[in-house]
Amino acid sequence: MAAQNKRILCFIDECGTAGQDGFALGCVMVWARECGRADKALSDLLEPNANELHATNLSKDYLQSLLGRYVQTDRPQGMILLNRLGTVQTGSAAAIYAGNVIETVKVAVGQFRKLHKIQGQGLGNVELILDQNHHNISPEFRQILEAACKNDGRFRAVNHISQIDSAASRMLQLADVVAYARMWIHRSEENAIRLHERYGIQIL
Repeated sequence: MAAQNKRILCFIDECGTAGQDGFALGCVMVWARECGRADKALSDLLEPNANELHATNLSKDYLQSLLGRYVQTDRPQGMILLNRLGTVQTGSAAAIYAGNVIETVKVAVGQFRKLHKIQGQGLGNVELILDQNHHNISPEFRQILEAACKNDGRFRAVNHISQIDSAASRMLQLADVVAYARMWIHRSEENAIRLHERYGIQIL
C-alpha cells in the first residue's frame, strides 16, 4: 500500500525514571513530510532567543499556555500526541525503558492507522527518534528494540531508530512536554479528559 512508502516520524521522551512510580513517556507521531510545519508552528510561539524547552524548568501556566496556543496554530491536524504511563516494570532500567518505548510505539501506530484510515498492515517506514539518556544508549536497550523491530506486532513498522540530543529537535521537546503532563495528573491538577479536550493529548 502507498502508506508503506510514506515516512512517519515518532518522537519519544520521558518523565520520571524507568522503574519508579509515575514513569511515563510522551510520544509525538507525524508524517515526515509535515514535520517541518509542526516544528515551525511550535518555534513561532517561542521567544526569538528561546533555547531548548525543558518542561521541568517551566511553570505549569507557561506550558499550558504554550500547548493551548499550539493546538490553534497551522500545525498538522494528523499528529498523535500520546502520554502513556509505564506498565513494564521488570528487569533493568534499560529493559524497563525499552519495554515501555515498544508498547508506546505500538499504541501510537494503531492510533495513527485509525486516524488516517490506513487499512490492514499498510503502515510501515516509521523512524523512532529518542532523546539520548543513560538508559537508552546501552547495548541491552538497543538489542531489545532491534528484536522488537523483527518480531513484535505493530512495532515492526519501525525500520530505523535514532538517538539525538533533544536540543536539536522541537518535536522531541514537545514530546518532553507531553510526557510531563502526567505530573499534572499525579498532582490532581488536571485529568485525562481535560488534557485531551484542551491540548489534544491522549492519556493512557
